[in-house]
Amino acid sequence: MVHLTTVPNDDVAQAPLVEGLENIKFEQPQEDEVTASVYGSRFASEGLPGHSLPDGEMPRDVAYRMIKDHLTLDGNPVLNLASFVTTYMEEEAEKLMAEALPKNFIDYEEYPQTADIQNKCVNMIARLYNAPTDANEDNAMGTSTVGSSEAIMLATLAMKRRWQNKRKAAGKDISKPNIVMNSAVQVCWEKAARYFEIEEKYVYCTESRYVIDPAEAVGMIDENTIGICTILGSTYTGQYEDTKAVNDLLIKKGIDCPIHVDAASGGFVAPFVVPEMEWDFRLEKVVSINVSGHKYGLVYPGVGWVVWRSPEFLPKELVFNINYLGADQASFTLNFSKGASQVLGQYYQFIRLGRSGYRSIMLNLTRTADYLAACLKQMGFVIMSEGGGKGLPLVAFRLNPEKNHHFDEFAVAHQLRERGWVVPAYTMAPNAGKLKLLRVVVREDFSRSRCDSLVQDIKQAVETLAKMKDGTAEQYME
Repeated sequence: MVHLTTVPNDDVAQAPLVEGLENIKFEQPQEDEVTASVYGSRFASEGLPGHSLPDGEMPRDVAYRMIKDHLTLDGNPVLNLASFVTTYMEEEAEKLMAEALPKNFIDYEEYPQTADIQNKCVNMIARLYNAPTDANEDNAMGTSTVGSSEAIMLATLAMKRRWQNKRKAAGKDISKPNIVMNSAVQVCWEKAARYFEIEEKYVYCTESRYVIDPAEAVGMIDENTIGICTILGSTYTGQYEDTKAVNDLLIKKGIDCPIHVDAASGGFVAPFVVPEMEWDFRLEKVVSINVSGHKYGLVYPGVGWVVWRSPEFLPKELVFNINYLGADQASFTLNFSKGASQVLGQYYQFIRLGRSGYRSIMLNLTRTADYLAACLKQMGFVIMSEGGGKGLPLVAFRLNPEKNHHFDEFAVAHQLRERGWVVPAYTMAPNAGKLKLLRVVVREDFSRSRCDSLVQDIKQAVETLAKMKDGTAEQYME
């Protein structure tokens, strides 16, 4: 299943669901047989339109029910432990966001108070990440995005353009930019590099190391390097990369290379769980940071944020000035129109929870993740993630290879799916020995009670697979 949809040809679109069905004639309902109830209407006896816009109308209650019924086979978001995305917000937040659905966020002239709320959010995030705010410092800058993917694209563009400008001024070639990053980056980094024609220089994981090696990363830098990406919370194991070590090596070697921190997942965790850890603008080589509001920022998808240390790192030619919405305004986005709801949801969480509220939630999630890891370790699993707040509140684990199971992690994931849980099984990043892992993301609504239910189901899944005859479980294996 892919996000990019292929439009079928007419012969495929018009073909029956089951071969041979076209030869059977079915009686159609007569007008006097059609009632006002949803399931008594003719629409209940027809398939949902899927290829062409229907000619006629459908009553609103019928349309609602038909779509709602179609969605019943979707998984339960609460049980989707593969996703970092927020699945719970308070009713007041949902109401505020629903009331803002008609607002086009980009129209600052029409909705100046909404724009002001974005500015408030940027200010709060910049200070949370220790952006320079002294009177003699340049102002930090930032903007909202539809998620960290857009934020990363914008930050990558800024790094590339700044590198190009410096090279042009020196009369040097600008045709071969590259960026240094861990091979375990999220796919949006690969997209950014490919879309913007930047060579990817990977620090590959090993069988014992799943984060970037600072010395190796710095050693890859050359005159064409636009920047280094470090990750505050790996998608694979939740580990925090050592941004400070990269920063200190750059300073020690006298290398002028910026760092962008991908804090998509950890940007709203680390400041509250390990505030003493230096990864943000306290480090002089860190020039930009992205974070996802719809992950541990506790907002429904999709909202993200990107902040630059100062205007020096956001070239002016990338910012567009427009006036056709009624007033002069600056724009630096990949898209244009977007809803205002998520930005308002973010501001609600900021003022509703404050630092103490976020700290309480993130510490609870960390405790729950540590409890789950302890349970799984006692059950014989090998824990791949770090606990005690040293990484994201998630648990990455695998079967103990010494036990010679006749099933793998993918089979365990399949068994859990039968109970409704979505616990992803996946292979580690390249060069890591083809390790297979399972991962549970601990989100705000993953309580200790729900965790106990998951532990019981994992235990039952392993017992069920162990009782299967050799070869039976293989159909579920990768």
